Order: sequence, then structure tokens, then C-alpha cells
Amino acid sequence: MKVLVIGGAGFIGSHIVDQLIAQGDEVIIMDNLSTGKENQLHTQAGFYNLDITSPDILTVFEKEKPEVVIHQAAQIHVQTSVVNPTFDANINIMGTINLLEACRKTSVKKFVYASSAAIYGTPIHLPITEDHPIQPLSGYGISKFTPEMYLSVYQDLYDLSFTILRYGNVYGIRQDPRGEGGVISIFLDKILQEQPLTIDGDGMQTRDFIYVEDVARANIAAIHKGDGEVFNVGTGIQTSLNELISVFKQVSSNPVSALHGQDRPGDIKHSYFDIGKIEQHLNWRPQVTLEAGLINTYKYYEELYRQTAPYLK
Repeated sequence: MKVLVIGGAGFIGSHIVDQLIAQGDEVIIMDNLSTGKENQLHTQAGFYNLDITSPDILTVFEKEKPEVVIHQAAQIHVQTSVVNPTFDANINIMGTINLLEACRKTSVKKFVYASSAAIYGTPIHLPITEDHPIQPLSGYGISKFTPEMYLSVYQDLYDLSFTILRYGNVYGIRQDPRGEGGVISIFLDKILQEQPLTIDGDGMQTRDFIYVEDVARANIAAIHKGDGEVFNVGTGIQTSLNELISVFKQVSSNPVSALHGQDRPGDIKHSYFDIGKIEQHLNWRPQVTLEAGLINTYKYYEELYRQTAPYLK
């Protein structure tokens, strides 16, 4: 099977590429390398350095004729969507429509779309199920949800099958703490520099932390199942920042300390997923425990720090 991975040089996309090639699929990567890294391009994958908003992507689709498109490219920063909503919408909405048009014109069979927990806003019930009301608190949440509606339309009008995966808090190796970094990679950045961690409030706020290789596996599973469906991708477990710090103290050879500040206005206090639907329909469940994932991630950053210091300074 030929699969086109959009954002395949990035944090999550590169892991998807690895797993696809390991199982014998032919893979093409499209990435503009704005956040993806050239050294994360798989040597056995084809590569096009293109932005998803470019009209030239149709040429790639016509030449390569992918059967499946896995879309991981996005503007992911909430603050950017606040300061520059036009930029955010152009990439996340218009860029995705550009991809969908290329899919329509070249008869792509399946489109797997990476969405986000941000579309739910402040949870009105926990755990969050896929039928939770959509009430995004930022332009980013809006721009991630809008393509979901377009996918439904393209399926109805043009018979383009799709599966939507709404990610929890993804972490793991290859995440850039200075770019796309989530709280775990940012914390590891500080720990390796022997700097205190900064916590907003009492540290009891919780999230659903999911290891990147498990997220990649969910994308692979979605290629063949879940047509027309939406799935939460997480662990179904809520973990507090204080619990994270406790694990860091166990796995780190460096001292770990934290400074607690004031609560940040507007922050969501608790968020975690119900993953029953994806377990049932895609036969997927997370395999990497938080402790194992944090150990893997810590070792990765520790080695990277040794090799390329002052990489994280």
C-alpha cells in the first residue's frame, strides 16, 4: 500500500512513517520542515519539501497516486492562533482543504486526520467521550475542528473515507522542547539543565499523557478500520503534574525541584479521555505505561544532550 504522510518529518509523523515502513508499506513524506527535521526523514521514504497550502501539492498527488493520506501537519500553538488567527486558519483549515481537494481529484481512498482534545474546551464531564459538546476556547481549537466537518462533507459528496483521531497530550522521543514541546519535554529540558520546574498553581491539574509510539499505532489501525468515525486517542488515565514530577525524580540522575506559582487564568484544570470506543472499533489500546514512556523519553533527551550540548541551552 502506498501511504502519503503529511508532516512525516515531524514528531508524531516520523513515528508513523517508521511503523509503516516496518510493516512493508511504501511511504511518501510531504513536509515543509518548518518544525519537522531533515534528520528525521526515513531513508526508505520518498520526500517532497512542500507546504500544505501550496498549489503544487496536486502535482505530487498526481505523480505518486497514494491510496491513503495520513495528515499530521498543523499549526499547533494556541497562542499563535490568538495573536495571528489568519496564519493559524490558513494552515489548519485552508491547508487541509487543499489536501482534500487533491485527494478528491486523484481518488484517494482513505484520509486519516489528526485532531485534538482542544476542540472540547473545558470538559463538562469526565472522562471525555467522543460525543462531548464541541466548545473550543481558542482559534486553534476551532481550526482543528473545522476540517472534521469538511471531512464529513467530502465523504458524503465524493466518497472519500476518513477517520478522525483526537489526541490527548502526546509525548515521547523526537519532540522538540523549544518548538512543539508539551509539558513533559519542557520539564525534561529543565531537568537536564538542572533548572527548577515551573508549575502554575498547586500542580494537581491533570491531563491524559499518551506516548507517541502508541499514537502512531492508532494511525496505522485507522487505515483499515473506523471509516467515518471519530476516536479519542489517550490512555484513559488522568495524571497530575505532581505525579509527573514524582516519576521524574525516580528516573533522573539530575536533581528535580519545582517552583509553584499562581494559577494561570483560563487553564483547564482536569482533562482525560474515555477510550472505550477506539478499543472496541480499532482494537487499539495503549501499550506503553507512563513510567516506561518517561524513561524512554528521558534517556533520549539525556543522550541528545550529551551529543549536542548546548542543544537544550
